[in-house]
Amino acid sequence: MKVRSSVFASFILIFEVIGVALFLRGFFPVPVKSSFSSKSSLSDLPAEPLTGSSPNSSRLPQPLFKRVVIMLVDALREDFVFGPNGRMFMPYTRHVVERGSSHSFVAKARPPTVTMPRIKALTTGSIPGFIDVVMNLNSPALLEDNLIWQAKTAGKRIVFYGDDTWVRLFPKHFMEYDGTTSFFVSDYTEVDNNVTRHLDSTLKRDDWDILILHYLGLDHIGHISGPHSSLIQPKLLEMDDILKKIHSALISKEAEGSLPYLLVLCGDHGMSETGSHGGSSEPEVNTPLVLISPAFKRKVGMEQPGVVEQVDLTPTLALGLGLPISQNSVGRLIQGVLEETSLRDQLRFLHLNGHQLSCLLKDSVLEYEKDPGFEQFRVAEKAHGNWMKLYLEGNTSEVLTNMGKKVLKQYLEALAAMSSALSKQLGKYDMYSMIAGMVFVFQLLLVLLLAMPEALSGGAAVDLPVLSALLSLPFYLLCLLLASVHVLVCTSAESSCYFCSLSWGLVFAAVAFSSAMFCILVSIATRRLPLGPKIHGKSPLRSSGGEWSLSELDVLLLAGTVGHTLSLAASSFVEEEHQTWYFLLNTLCLAVFQDVCRKYFREKRGSGEEEEHLLPSKDSHASDHPKAEMYSEKWLALATPPFTLVCCRLLRSLNQTGVQWAHLPDVGHWLNSSEHRMVLSLLSAFCLVLIYLLVQRRCSWVSKVALALGLLGVYSYRAAVGNVLFPWQHAGRTTSKGTVEARFVYVFVLGILFTGTKDLLRSQIITADAKLKSRGLWEIYSGLVLLVSLLFRAHNLPVLCCCLLIQTLMAQFIWKKLHYDAAQTTIMHYWFGQAFFYFQGNSNNIATVDISVGFVGLESYVEAPAIFLTALSTYAGPLLWACHLVCYLSSERDRSPVAVGHGCYCLALLRSVPAAAYIVLVTVLRYHLFIWSVFSPKLLYESMHLLLTAGVCLVFNTMEQSHSSSKS
Repeated sequence: MKVRSSVFASFILIFEVIGVALFLRGFFPVPVKSSFSSKSSLSDLPAEPLTGSSPNSSRLPQPLFKRVVIMLVDALREDFVFGPNGRMFMPYTRHVVERGSSHSFVAKARPPTVTMPRIKALTTGSIPGFIDVVMNLNSPALLEDNLIWQAKTAGKRIVFYGDDTWVRLFPKHFMEYDGTTSFFVSDYTEVDNNVTRHLDSTLKRDDWDILILHYLGLDHIGHISGPHSSLIQPKLLEMDDILKKIHSALISKEAEGSLPYLLVLCGDHGMSETGSHGGSSEPEVNTPLVLISPAFKRKVGMEQPGVVEQVDLTPTLALGLGLPISQNSVGRLIQGVLEETSLRDQLRFLHLNGHQLSCLLKDSVLEYEKDPGFEQFRVAEKAHGNWMKLYLEGNTSEVLTNMGKKVLKQYLEALAAMSSALSKQLGKYDMYSMIAGMVFVFQLLLVLLLAMPEALSGGAAVDLPVLSALLSLPFYLLCLLLASVHVLVCTSAESSCYFCSLSWGLVFAAVAFSSAMFCILVSIATRRLPLGPKIHGKSPLRSSGGEWSLSELDVLLLAGTVGHTLSLAASSFVEEEHQTWYFLLNTLCLAVFQDVCRKYFREKRGSGEEEEHLLPSKDSHASDHPKAEMYSEKWLALATPPFTLVCCRLLRSLNQTGVQWAHLPDVGHWLNSSEHRMVLSLLSAFCLVLIYLLVQRRCSWVSKVALALGLLGVYSYRAAVGNVLFPWQHAGRTTSKGTVEARFVYVFVLGILFTGTKDLLRSQIITADAKLKSRGLWEIYSGLVLLVSLLFRAHNLPVLCCCLLIQTLMAQFIWKKLHYDAAQTTIMHYWFGQAFFYFQGNSNNIATVDISVGFVGLESYVEAPAIFLTALSTYAGPLLWACHLVCYLSSERDRSPVAVGHGCYCLALLRSVPAAAYIVLVTVLRYHLFIWSVFSPKLLYESMHLLLTAGVCLVFNTMEQSHSSSKS
């Protein structure tokens, strides 16, 4: 059955999306939700346990607190309060922790440690998933049962000032509010002053019950300069003064005989050693939780803070205010808050918390009755009923007290077990759906790879043995086998599977499709295997019989790419993926060095004489010059691979990345310290000069002038924000936001891009000049380099400098002189791009995303440019190498037919400007596809990326074939 390449590629991509969707449905577990009414109410609360025939009491204990003030400091790490610098950073808070009426805890936040998911966790008690990271950009209204809704329904008057994420999550819930955007990280003063300016008037009033303050300045300072910045201490002292003001105002308004107040100091998440957040490292998940109230015992000294879950605050505040616990809460009551209440009230509070958790467990686990926590709760509830019977009979003996303490302990153990079981429920994957999705993906991948040579042939068509596969006996046997496996899995699985919930018609279609693809795969493989690849020592050739001959470098590139893809099936290799790319890049340099030595030392003299004969020479004097030039090129070519190795080794020391060693000091930390600012200034100036020398070679004189002025503006911007110094400046001067300097650079970036685009359009529409087209592409590339140099931190400029230097040397002395074809050059660019992604200090952890670069030159939060600049800076390494690949291949006009034949699928993709845009797009989206997951199975997404690339290549190849046919 003959199928056009474009139709074949479209078919593959459509079913690829279906397979990935099935995998994602299994990988992202369904959140734990209650199936009862949408919101809890006081009428739903259970009666107090009581053994015997007497009527049970359904009353709630009296609320513990009259007023609650929640002071949430964004990105507040626990060591800022409880660490050795706590007395210096927050002296009043530390005094209250050590000597005041307070309880102190280390509250553990669950990843993703991003603001919006953390607010949802604090108000609903549930554990949000990674999909909420995407929702963080534009938070919709929270419809789930939550503490704010319960308080508003109960008539509580709520006032809020701070991050406008709260206003978007809880519209029309606040009596009074003033929200500020949390994304403009360049502002760390006004964003907090806007909250504090309301305090004096609000604290004097008595018309509110709950006051929520969300301060953002500390988080913004972390994004800009990290947790060890000189700006951290003044900001923490400011937060400490605000806490002191609130505490003093609450004490002065405390009335005799009324319910006490509660002041809560907490953080939504912590801060990594680089100042970011989003991952699961200890500094990111450990936050302080300080509860201050006259209802607590006064401390006599510093105690080791206990450890609680961040979601435990939700049921504590709910019961403390006399509200029902949110239905989907997995938190458990903080026992220290109840220590001054009667034993009956303590047991009643724990019983209410246990009842809510047991109801949620019933809805989440099929065999909930076998859960140890549920069984323990039933035992504790029965013992509670016996205790209540004795208590109501007036028994006051010590036996009753001991019995009550035993019931209390049983409740606490049951709550811990049920909360743990519900939390683990979020980590259970639907393995059957995941396996089914992966089977679809890999079947499609193998079929596409085996059909690629035929699809890229002159006919641009694929012969698929569809009818023979559907009429074969193995097809029917496979259908029966897979159907029986499906029935077996669905009848024996303990938890529900999405694939099992589908209708039998869809399941049968999926089984038939998978069986047919397997039979087609076997047929194509048997047809291709006799013409398998052979290994030779020469450059790759396509023989007349249609075989592909692979060189040693080809074997390395193929084995490395496949090996890296397979390694991503393990989370450890995802965490430390940079080590894989560093190893592959070093091995590639050694393999290239071997090829260089073979070319210049082991080739026969006849080959050298033939090359010399081909060189243009008009006289004997002129013929000596090419010989000297060839001699220098020989040694430069020999020096390029070792030089690349040295550069890569130095860049590895510049930024620690990954998970295990990201906290260790590196050269970047040393350069950014205030004592070494002059060293950083000299290094930055040298790198900017070298960047200009490397980039300006192929640009017009207008672009050269603009590039020089733009790079001068880059240094001025870094000097304005205090990263580097001019020779006439002092280190103690005041810094600015550098808005004017950054916009000065943007003008020249746009000018260079406009000049390059104009030349490119002229070459395509007016003059069909290949030289003009090449110059236009290089000018666009130089504009991108100028923009990246502005966005990069000062200590990362050597990364950009080494990137351009390696590109120049490899293009001049390796790819061109060794006649590597388009396929080999493309894969090398891909490897270098991925390695430079990690040289920047990035990782597969969202915490390494530097969002501060999204506001370079901006005075307020503007979503579109902020997202664009952040993405461009984060993926600058892969982007620069992908754009250089387009420029390099477009400038190689004299490529031999042999090389084009082997690399035709690359050239078919790279010959047009839309294709270049596609490469840039795929490079940017490659990592976003797994939704910034901390430990994600990237194997599936790597396969999808390969399929997407190959599929679009086939479409372009079909277009090229059609264009060639119309011309002929």
